[in-house]
Amino acid sequence: MMNSVLSRIALLFAALAMNACASSRSLDQSFSDLSGNASLKSVLFADRTHDYGDVDLTLYEGRLLLTGTMLSEEGRIKLIENAWKADGIKEVIDEVQIAEKTSFGQGFEDTRIDQVLRARLIGDGVVTSSDYKIAVSGAVVYLLGAARSQKELDQALQLARSVAGVEKVVSYVSLRSVVQ
Repeated sequence: MMNSVLSRIALLFAALAMNACASSRSLDQSFSDLSGNASLKSVLFADRTHDYGDVDLTLYEGRLLLTGTMLSEEGRIKLIENAWKADGIKEVIDEVQIAEKTSFGQGFEDTRIDQVLRARLIGDGVVTSSDYKIAVSGAVVYLLGAARSQKELDQALQLARSVAGVEKVVSYVSLRSVVQ
């Protein structure tokens, strides 16, 4: 049992190290986001006053993108308050809609859009896919991350817009400053 846990922890750190090597993000940044995500999930799990089951949490370098739906404005406000309680959160971007939970069909379509876009970003020669996080909610694609150039960002946006079924693309991607 203990060996299994240690093996999983070692695999997690290896995956983080490979991700850091494959992108311009440092291992510290990747680990900080992983820690922040766990902290936020813990905060939300402890709050039994609202159902956060239809909210997606996307974290990149301390920038938290909240997407999905909440049943009430009160719940959305509590979600944002809770987000600021988590470790490592530097910015909260609220894209949560007040609506009924996402239908099974829409959830399936959002997942399809997400997977097609991920494959396109990975296969593209201009875009460094590991520098982007994707969230899809209600056929709206949200991109979060850091592009290496305006050309790369434009290509990522074009790839997102070209996926069948996408109604809108919202970018929270910043441009990395080039150090020479």
